[in-house]
Amino acid sequence: MQEEVNEKTIALCIRGGKITADILKSALMKLMRDMEKSRQKSAQKSQAKAEEKTDVIRHGKQSLDSMMKDGSQLTNIEITDQNIRSFEKVARKYSIDYSLKKDKSTQPPRYLVFFRAKDTDVMTAAFKEYTGATLQKGKKPSIRKRLQKAIERAAKHREREKTKQKDRGQTL
Repeated sequence: MQEEVNEKTIALCIRGGKITADILKSALMKLMRDMEKSRQKSAQKSQAKAEEKTDVIRHGKQSLDSMMKDGSQLTNIEITDQNIRSFEKVARKYSIDYSLKKDKSTQPPRYLVFFRAKDTDVMTAAFKEYTGATLQKGKKPSIRKRLQKAIERAAKHREREKTKQKDRGQTL
């Protein structure tokens, strides 16, 4: 208890010819108000710092440096240029923290996706969805091929109609 009192000791200097109890009381009141204001300012500063820390936590695409600041382990995979957009769509859906890095040393350039190791479970689910979507796209025939088949079918249908009409006209 004595240590707490010693830590909270304050010094108050008042200049005056004759100090009465009222003057001492008003000086102490002013000191208390100033101390309260300084406490409020320090509380606001600490609250502002806490809000800054929460603003720093981001999800989605980030720079590699900002991901390394956390100190968590980073893992990477290789991805092709055509698949970047579809990967970004899936990554945003699963709130994955990732960073894209272009490796220009190879021709054609390849892209590396770095992500946090703590997100591996979420990343696994995202990759399953991503690979499923890309496989579905690979199985789906292109629009040009489908259009060509439709044109061929229409041409065959016209030929059948013409031959039926000729047969009807020749029989007597």
